Amino acid sequence: MDRAELVELLTPEGLTLLDSVSFTQPMDILTTVSRLRAEGHSAGLVAAVLGQARLRSKARRKFGPFADRMLFTPAGLEQATRLRVAALHAGRYASAGLRSVIDLGCGIGGDALALASLDLAVTAVEIDEVTAAIASYNLAPFPSSTVRHADAGDVDISGFDAVFADPARRTAGHAETSRLTDPDDYSPSLARLWEHAERLPVGVKLGPGFDRSRLPTDAEAQWVSVDGEVVELGVWTGSLARDGVRRSALVVSDDGTNELSAGADSEDESVRRLGEYLYEPDGSVIRARLIGDLGRRIGAGMVSDRIAYLTSDTLVTTPFASVFRVVADLPLDEKTVKRELRTRKVGVLEVKKRGADIDPAVFRKRMALSGPNAATVVLTRVAGRHRALLAERV
Repeated sequence: MDRAELVELLTPEGLTLLDSVSFTQPMDILTTVSRLRAEGHSAGLVAAVLGQARLRSKARRKFGPFADRMLFTPAGLEQATRLRVAALHAGRYASAGLRSVIDLGCGIGGDALALASLDLAVTAVEIDEVTAAIASYNLAPFPSSTVRHADAGDVDISGFDAVFADPARRTAGHAETSRLTDPDDYSPSLARLWEHAERLPVGVKLGPGFDRSRLPTDAEAQWVSVDGEVVELGVWTGSLARDGVRRSALVVSDDGTNELSAGADSEDESVRRLGEYLYEPDGSVIRARLIGDLGRRIGAGMVSDRIAYLTSDTLVTTPFASVFRVVADLPLDEKTVKRELRTRKVGVLEVKKRGADIDPAVFRKRMALSGPNAATVVLTRVAGRHRALLAERV
C-alpha cells in the first residue's frame, strides 16, 4: 500500500466500504469489483478496500476478531506478533511495575496494542510513514498510546520506564521484502538496544534462529512456539528477566501455555536403547537446548548422540513433545521400508527425519504408497546407526 491508497482508504467512504466487504465467505472477486464500481466507487478505492479485506481475513490467524477493525500492510502483517504472544510480552512489563514503554519499531502496532490494553503508557515509533499511519489507526481506541513517525535508532529513550523493540530484520517496503542477516543492519541495531539495556529494562523480539553467541549472558532468552511452530526468540533484560531463568521454552496452544525453563542450557540425557515410545521435542525446547531437562522430566533418554529425539518404554503425555509408538525398527533401506509399508497397506505416510541426509518428499514418492492405512516413518540414527522407525502418533 502506498500513501495515496492509504489517504483514499482513510475517509468515511473508504472505511464504511471496507467494513461492508468481508472474506469470511468465498467471494467472486470480479462480481464484487463490478458491483462496487457500479455503485460509483473509484477504481483506486475499490482496489485498496479489497486488498485490506484480504489482509483482514488473513490476519484473523494472528489477531482473532480484533483484525476486523485493524489495517495492515502485507509485510507488516507477516512481521507482526500474534496477539496471544504480544499479551504475554505486555504482561512482563505490567508484572515488573513498568508504566511507560517506548516501542522501537512498532510496525502496525501489534505489541503496542497489547501494552496499551493493560493501561500502560506506550509511545510507538515507526520509521515508515504509511506503516506509522496504520499503527495510529490501530491504536486509536487506546488513549494511553502515541505513535511517533521517526527512526527508532535515533529516538531519545529518556523519560520512559522501559523499552520494547521488534527491530526491522527485513529490507524496507510493504511487500516483497528480503531478510537482513547482519544484526548491525537491523533497525534499531542490536548494539544500540544493548546500550539501552545498560540504562533501562529492555525486551527484544528476534527470529527463533538468531545466533545464540550474540545473546547477552545476563539476559533471559525465551523461545516461543505457537501451535507447534516456533515463532520468536524473546530476549529480556533488567527487571523484565526472571531471577534464575536464562533459557526458556514456552509452548502456546489451544490448551493454554506451558513453560520449561532453566538457568542455562541443559546437558543431554544419556543414550539408551530404543524403547516403545519416541518423543519429538517441541521446536522451542530444541532451540532453548532443554532437551536433557525434558528427558529427565519424562524419564526418557536420547536415541543417539546429538539427535533431538528421546525414547522410553513408558508413555508420558507432555505439552513439550509429540509422542509416537514405535511399531517397527527397520534398516534405513528404501526397499525394506517400501516392502513393510506395502505389507501394512499404508497409503498415507508422514515422513520425519533427523540425522539423515534424505529429502522426505522424494522418499515418500519412492515408496509408491497404496492402501487405506496411515503411518509415520522417522528416518534417523539410533545409537549411531541409521534406521527407519515405523511409528504411529499417540
